[in-house]
Amino acid sequence: MEGIGGDAAAAAAPLAKWRSDFSKTFQFYLDRSTPHPVQRWLGTLAVAAIYVLRVYYIQGFYIVSYGLGIYILNLLIGFLSPKVDPELEVLDGASLPTKGSDEFKPFIRRLPEFKFWYSITKAFLIAFGMTFFSMFDVPVFWPILLCYWVVLFVLTMKRQILHMMKYKYIPFSIGKQKYTGKKSSPSASALSRD
Repeated sequence: MEGIGGDAAAAAAPLAKWRSDFSKTFQFYLDRSTPHPVQRWLGTLAVAAIYVLRVYYIQGFYIVSYGLGIYILNLLIGFLSPKVDPELEVLDGASLPTKGSDEFKPFIRRLPEFKFWYSITKAFLIAFGMTFFSMFDVPVFWPILLCYWVVLFVLTMKRQILHMMKYKYIPFSIGKQKYTGKKSSPSASALSRD
């Protein structure tokens, strides 16, 4: 009996080592991609294009595409939402800054950009892999799914935009904010030169 258990452990050791090495290598390249958002998103766009071409070519897997669309919509909501919900913050007595003299609170996303990108890329790769298995090709009338997804997208984005307008936050930073400070009067600057 011990010989069988020992053989199984000896056979599993190289597999565990390969898995550990692969995991370390994958994490190394994932970490190196972090400061290159444009290249990462272009890669994801290429993966998405390949997926769309595959679905178009085989004329199927619409239910997989619908599930992918719902998942991406869910990720988008997390990406556009603040980490701390202003509605809950107002109930607790704290509130967002409303005047220029109030404390500045930067927008922090519930789902950071890197995790958003990684989740979308992984979702496209999984959906692409599913297109190779016929059990996922459920026959559906795809225009109904498309219409339902568009309605869901419009209603969800409307609610999110109204939330952004109500609590006055913008989930995107456009350039670096610059502090101008107080303008000094000409007489004060003349006195400082003397």
